[in-house]
Amino acid sequence: MGFLFRLLARLPLPVLHNLGALLGWLAYLLSPTYRRHLRENIAQAGVEAARGVAIAEAGKTLTELPKLWLRPQDEVVARVVKVSGWELVEAAWSAGRGILFLTPHLGCFEVTAQYYASRSTHAAHGPMTVLYRRPKQAWLGPIIENGRGANLKLAPADVSGVKKLIKALRSGEAVGMLPDQAPKEGEGVWAPFFGKPAYTMTLAARLAQTGATVIFAYAERLHYGAGYHLKLFAPEGDVTTPAGINYEIERIVNMCPGQYLGGYNRYKGKPASSANP
Repeated sequence: MGFLFRLLARLPLPVLHNLGALLGWLAYLLSPTYRRHLRENIAQAGVEAARGVAIAEAGKTLTELPKLWLRPQDEVVARVVKVSGWELVEAAWSAGRGILFLTPHLGCFEVTAQYYASRSTHAAHGPMTVLYRRPKQAWLGPIIENGRGANLKLAPADVSGVKKLIKALRSGEAVGMLPDQAPKEGEGVWAPFFGKPAYTMTLAARLAQTGATVIFAYAERLHYGAGYHLKLFAPEGDVTTPAGINYEIERIVNMCPGQYLGGYNRYKGKPASSANP
């Protein structure tokens, strides 16, 4: 599998995205569980018209990873052909504040961190720290660590990692995370997400309470593998609560619903020790 990953990394991005679209449809047709989750989530968000696009885009999320992890950083970030909202980053740098990047499972969430890491290194504003949980597939661990870890600081997904995130923010550095990641039992609360209770992490809201600048970001895939458009947004409301963060995620997902990872099981059942929604 490692050899296949390295082979895919050498293919042009348009080819990878075409392969990804095919893979997305195969997964949808062959997996009843995945098909059910995607249909339910798309319907819950009220974006049924985007279902066909979402199926193909989910596959692209996987097939673009080899290039993002294994190719040189300059080559990777060069695929970001347009950036909107970068002034939010520069304002935080000028104020000497840490930055909390919240990137939902929308578009190419891997390239957003890589792009910031490249720009911050050149501007001498320190690295970005992200939480990292070693994958179950042993062969994949070194690939991720040598790829993502070459440009980002990886913090373990435990208490020590959380302490590293807080320290980074208080030092004026950047932290990145997926705020719509389903947390483990005891690490979340129930909060509405597209009108339905979803078990939501509390960590993102806790980090927002440090006073860091909160920026939502996603990289929209452009047609025919033409690259990515990185978009950055300031929150409209209070992001110091899980419900507030879910609201912001909804707002951003509605900007590009076809590229949201609709098959992700966001509405997992209630953990035994959790309070009712």
